Amino acid sequence: MKFRANLWIGGALFATVVAAGALAPWLAHTDPVMDANLMNAELPPGAEFWFGADGQGRDIYSRVLYGARISLTVGVLSQLINTVIGVALGMSAGYWGGWWDDVVSGLTNMMLAIPSLVFALAIMAILSPGLTSLLIALGLTNWSYTCRLSRASTLSLKNLGYVQAARILGYGDLRIMLTQILPNILGPIIVIGTLGMGGAVLAEAALSFLGLGIRPPFPSWGSMLSDARDQITTAPWVSVFPGLAIFVTVLGLNLLGDGLRDILDPQSEARAR
Repeated sequence: MKFRANLWIGGALFATVVAAGALAPWLAHTDPVMDANLMNAELPPGAEFWFGADGQGRDIYSRVLYGARISLTVGVLSQLINTVIGVALGMSAGYWGGWWDDVVSGLTNMMLAIPSLVFALAIMAILSPGLTSLLIALGLTNWSYTCRLSRASTLSLKNLGYVQAARILGYGDLRIMLTQILPNILGPIIVIGTLGMGGAVLAEAALSFLGLGIRPPFPSWGSMLSDARDQITTAPWVSVFPGLAIFVTVLGLNLLGDGLRDILDPQSEARAR
């Protein structure tokens, strides 16, 4: 029953991060941007500042809570964009075949040959840093795996009896793809989407760390780590807590995706028995 443990532990960790971000205005002690007091700079964790204070005297606990909002927004929305693009291209290529399949397959191979973070860096270098630019950059760079899976699944399903029956009944191509094929490939797509959200959270943190994502003073876990580089020896708590937040979020999403994969894949459940 390992997959059940992965599912529950991962779901609990992810739900905790979501709740922390959603309830940040009520859970935070101070305003994460405006409440800066140099008299409190680099104070260690204590009764007043649970996670300590950063170099400008801002409460790290409050900034971590509000940072969850940015990281989760980028992770969920960018992966949703990736999923829509990947499913649309993969299903259409697998169903129609021909020259369109060749075009999509070539584009997918090109995307797989370029590291997604490098592609995102190139896009962010053209666009100005910000939340919208992050969503565009990360939403256009990681759809290739979903596309390949959707294409392969569609190829195996399009000639089955129930699809042929729908075609005989006069269903159009788009209706067949949406009502007959898509529901039968949702399981693996959900798993890839869940795992992809963890990758998007890491990518957002990396871009913000490099100064191409969310710009200070707005709280982002990546930008908080970037600001803490010079304080790693004098005030390690400034970098420890945003790093832990990234770790817990990505771990939760990976465990959740692993548990969903085992549940949605009958062969995995059979092996577990």
